[in-house]
Amino acid sequence: MTHHLENQQPLGSGFTAFSTADEVLTGVDLTDRNIVLTGGHSGLGLASTEALVKAGASVTVAARDTDAAAAALAGIDGVRVERLDLLDPESIDAFAARWTHSGRPLHVLINNAAATHRQRVLDARGYETTFATAFLGHLQLTLGLLPALRAAHGARVVNVASGSHRLSDIRWDDLHFAHGYDSDLAYGQSKTALILFAGELDRRWAADSIRGYSLHPGISVITSLRRASTSLYAPAELRAMGLIGEDDEPVLDPEREKKTPEQAAATIAFAAASPLLDGIGGVYLKNSDVARVDARPLTPEMLAVGDVTSDLAPHAADPASAHRLWDLAERLLTK
Repeated sequence: MTHHLENQQPLGSGFTAFSTADEVLTGVDLTDRNIVLTGGHSGLGLASTEALVKAGASVTVAARDTDAAAAALAGIDGVRVERLDLLDPESIDAFAARWTHSGRPLHVLINNAAATHRQRVLDARGYETTFATAFLGHLQLTLGLLPALRAAHGARVVNVASGSHRLSDIRWDDLHFAHGYDSDLAYGQSKTALILFAGELDRRWAADSIRGYSLHPGISVITSLRRASTSLYAPAELRAMGLIGEDDEPVLDPEREKKTPEQAAATIAFAAASPLLDGIGGVYLKNSDVARVDARPLTPEMLAVGDVTSDLAPHAADPASAHRLWDLAERLLTK
C-alpha cells in the first residue's frame, strides 16, 4: 500500500511542459499571502519569486548570501531578503524565531534551495551536505515555522524535488556515503527524501489545514549551464548531458524536460497557489499537474541522453519509508 496513490493521477489541469509560472498564476490573486522561498534569488527560484510577486504575494527570500540575493532581487517590489543557512541549525532556528515573533501567518513555504557537489562534502555534524541542505535543513525550517503555518488557517508546504529521485531510494545503511560517494545518487537520495517528507507532512498536518506537495520542475537549462560552468564540466560533457548542442548553444526542449527558468518555475507556482489543488495533498507534481506513478528504473544513461521519465517512483511514495525517514531525521536534528 503506497501513500496518497489514489490521488496520484493527473487532474487535467490544462497546462503543459511549455506553460510558464505567469500562465499558471493567471487569475490567481495572492494579495495578503505571505510566502517564504529558500533560494529564491537565482534560476527557477528567481523566476518563481517574480511570478508570485506579480500575482500579489509578499515573498521573503531566504538566502545564505543576503548581499547576492538583494542584488539579484533589486527592483522587485514586494520581496524581502532574510539570512538563512540550511547547514547551520542555529541560523535555521533564528530565522524561524524571527518569523514567529513577527506574528505573521505563513501561507506558503517553498523549500527550493539545494546543494550539489562532485566530491563528498560533510557539514559540521558529519552529514553529507546534499542530503543535509535539501532535506534536513528544510525539515528543521518547516518544523520551526509550524506555528506560523497553522496561523494561516490554510497553508501549503512545497518541496522542490526532481525526477532524479528515481536514481536512489533512501540509503538507510549509508545515508552519508561513507563507503563511496556518487554525486548522482546523493542528489537522487536528497530528492527522494523531499518527496517522502511532503507525503508524511501531509499525513501529519492535513488536520491543521497544512498540505504538503513535492514536484519535478524540469531542468532549467540556463541555470544548469551557469552551474555547470563553475563546476568544471567540459563542453563535451554538457553535450553528452544534452544541455548544449553541437553549436554550444543551450538546448531548449520542454517536452524532454529542458525548460526556461519561467517554464521550470511553473510547477512551483502551481503547487504554491493553484486552486486546482484545494483539498488535495501529499501528491507529487510535474508540468503543472499531478504526475503518474511509473515503476521503471531511471539510470544516469537515460538522463544523459534526455530520455527521462519524471513521474513518481514507487519507493518515493512508500508510507512506511516516509514515517521512518521523518523519525530518523528528527533524531539527526537533535544530535
